[in-house]
Amino acid sequence: MIHGYRVPMSRATRWVTQHGDGHSQWYIDRFRRLAAEGADLAGEARLLDALLPRGSRVLDAGCGTGRVGGELAARGHRVIGVDADAALIEVAHGDHPGSRWIVADLAVLDLTKLGESEPFDAAVLAGNVLPFVAHGTEPDVLSRTAAHLRSDGLLVAGFGTGRGYALEDFDAHLARAGLVLEHRFATWDLRPWHPTSEFAVTISRKP
Repeated sequence: MIHGYRVPMSRATRWVTQHGDGHSQWYIDRFRRLAAEGADLAGEARLLDALLPRGSRVLDAGCGTGRVGGELAARGHRVIGVDADAALIEVAHGDHPGSRWIVADLAVLDLTKLGESEPFDAAVLAGNVLPFVAHGTEPDVLSRTAAHLRSDGLLVAGFGTGRGYALEDFDAHLARAGLVLEHRFATWDLRPWHPTSEFAVTISRKP
C-alpha cells in the first residue's frame, strides 16, 4: 500500500520483465543526477501546457517519478499520476505532494473507483510508457486511458520507434480506443515527423 492507493496489476509489465530488480532505483538516480546537472527535463510538459488552457485536468499515465506531471502542476494544471511501479510513485509523492499519485495498472484503470469521476482534459503517456506496458495490453492501456477523457480531450503519447511497438499497431489501437490522430512529430519540440524518425510524438483527440 502506497499512501492508501494501490490497484492490483493484471500482468507483469515489460518494465519489470526486461529490467528486473534494481532498475527503478537506477531510473530514480539517473533523473536526479540529470536534474542536478541542469538538464532540460520539461519538454513534454511544455508541449502539454501549450495545448491546454490553464487549470486543465491532466492524467499523467505511466507517470514514473512525476517528472512531467509535477511540472504541469507547477504550471497551474490539476494532475493525477498513475504508474505500476510503487517505488517511482513513492518518489513522485515526495517530490510533488500537491498532486495525487496512484499505483495502478493502466490496462484496467478505473479511477472512478478511487473517487476520481471528473473526466480529464488531456492524458499524457511520455517516457516510452507504451513499449514498457505488459505485452499485448497496449490496446487496453489506450482504451482505458481514453475512457477517462472528456469529449474533445487530448491524448499525447511519445515513444521510440525501435522499442517493439510498431506505429502501425499504435495507430490501429488509437482508432480502436475511439481516438482520432491529429498530429505526429519526431520530437517533443515539434520537429517534423518522417518515416525514418527514431521517435514519435502523437497528438490524438477524443471526439
